[in-house]
Amino acid sequence: MSEYLDWDGDGSEWPNRSASLFVQVGHLRWHIQRCGSGPVMLLVHGTGASTHSWRDMLPLLAKSFDVGAVDLPGHGFTSGEKNTDLSLPGVSAALGRLLKDIRVAPQYVVGHSAGAAILVHMCLAKSITPMKLISVNGALLPFRGVAGKLFPTLAKVLYLNPIVPRLLAWRADDERRIRRLIEGMGSKIDDAGIRLYTRLFQNTHHMKSTIKMMAYWDLSRLEARLADLKTPMLLITASQDLAVPAETSFKVSEVVPSARVELIRNGGHLVHEEYPERVCEIILKATRYAPNAS
Repeated sequence: MSEYLDWDGDGSEWPNRSASLFVQVGHLRWHIQRCGSGPVMLLVHGTGASTHSWRDMLPLLAKSFDVGAVDLPGHGFTSGEKNTDLSLPGVSAALGRLLKDIRVAPQYVVGHSAGAAILVHMCLAKSITPMKLISVNGALLPFRGVAGKLFPTLAKVLYLNPIVPRLLAWRADDERRIRRLIEGMGSKIDDAGIRLYTRLFQNTHHMKSTIKMMAYWDLSRLEARLADLKTPMLLITASQDLAVPAETSFKVSEVVPSARVELIRNGGHLVHEEYPERVCEIILKATRYAPNAS
């Protein structure tokens, strides 16, 4: 079990490897995947994932867009993160610095789960000004009740115990455990996807960053500002999502004036990995009617 993922070893058969590059911005060494041509589209994964989450969507979207995906700080092959980079404001600011450094101003942005929250935060901070923001099962509201108090506290406890990330990474060595975890979120993905998540979750550095991100995550301030969001927004949600229920997207649509919801009646939290063609079809339709879309 290694502390860090190794690009030459762990990444030797990484999905869309030919599109990968590494960019150093300050203390962060970012792993980026970029391909295609056309309007610029940015893809941002959720907590515990990486660019592999877009493995099937990236080449499909590249037919119409100059599309880029990143590994968030501490996730996948992006390294050098500080604790401050893993909070919602911190990761949003870090991603904003990356985009500024490489001189990319995305016209469309797509975020899955926590990735959607990051993009909303960036839009509110005006570090990005896309023509459309697309959320896929976006985790945009705090957990309610006991769960809202328990999860961050539990993550902090796990983070403070240095043996826990190693223990969790060791237990993740079994693909059956990873499959049960993903099915517990309402999704069934292919064997290749299970192997990729297993590789990530058996890595101590990735697990440690995932737990830290959970510990520092706070959506209460974002929720309070949702009504101020002016960016046109599409909320793609799946009826079988057991991690972020479809109800969340409908609640957000009641607050954000420009938002509309597209419900996929199959699939769970990883609906974009289960049905990449369907999700891409929805995205293409949504962007075709955006102002000045080409």
